Amino acid sequence: MPLTMNREVFITCAVTGSGGTQDKSPHVPRSPEQIADSAIAAAKAGAAVVHCHVRDPETGVPSRDVKMFREVTERIRDADVDVVLNLTAGMGGDMVFGDVENPLPLNQADTDMIGATERVAHVAECRPEICTLDCGTMNFAEADYVMTNTPGMLTAMGRMMTELGVKPEIEAFDTGHLWYAKQLVSDGVLDSPALVQLCMGVPWGAPDDLNTFMAMVNNIPDDWHFSAFGLGRNQMPYVAASVLAGGNVRVGLEDNLMLDKGVLATNEQLVARAKEIIERMGARVIGPEDVRKKLGLTKRAPV
Repeated sequence: MPLTMNREVFITCAVTGSGGTQDKSPHVPRSPEQIADSAIAAAKAGAAVVHCHVRDPETGVPSRDVKMFREVTERIRDADVDVVLNLTAGMGGDMVFGDVENPLPLNQADTDMIGATERVAHVAECRPEICTLDCGTMNFAEADYVMTNTPGMLTAMGRMMTELGVKPEIEAFDTGHLWYAKQLVSDGVLDSPALVQLCMGVPWGAPDDLNTFMAMVNNIPDDWHFSAFGLGRNQMPYVAASVLAGGNVRVGLEDNLMLDKGVLATNEQLVARAKEIIERMGARVIGPEDVRKKLGLTKRAPV
């Protein structure tokens, strides 16, 4: 397949994530105010979309608190810069088994499994333009942890998102996730053209080599929109790779903490670096209004 470079690129900034990075860099935002401020700074640096999780302000551990999501939303919506809001809906699917000889009962202290309605409760209240839909189940780094998203759960959540008028961003961590995303569109659960985020290099999903990446790209329907990211040191190489392959880009502290070797980054610095790469490739970085037109999004205030 010949490369068809994207000449009109939008940048997503994944502001904080849910990984255990809160004590690895002082720049990882914890409180709703810090998360919103970092998202606003990223938008001013050139991000058209900000992807937000929330964390406990004291400990930094990930949270599903609807009040914190609403505070982040309101602070971003009230800011003096426009940006497309993308909230995670990936929380609440964490299953942690017991040890290898006694997998049951589950490790209740670390397991966080809730129903579809509760998983999208903050989306229903905050009404972002976009929310994520992790489109499959996978072993996720730790020995006994499984990121759990069954077909039934994804169908229920996808229908709720569609009925709310919030566009799902399909997070595909491996080839089967993309395959099932196409089934959700075929079944009428999700609207077409869909939006896909290719998540490369997340253990133990799709490795971040270019052969796997292009296999994923080549399986995205021609009329869909996609973005991609690579973890850690491959974050910026994947900016170039995704643009060359016809996609958009994602950077941010959720996926990478470093600007250069030994230099901790801020979200706005990562966005600025990505913008420079894109523009040096001869493409244009587009803003939030262009993204809304491209993806058919509607900006709304929380209910």
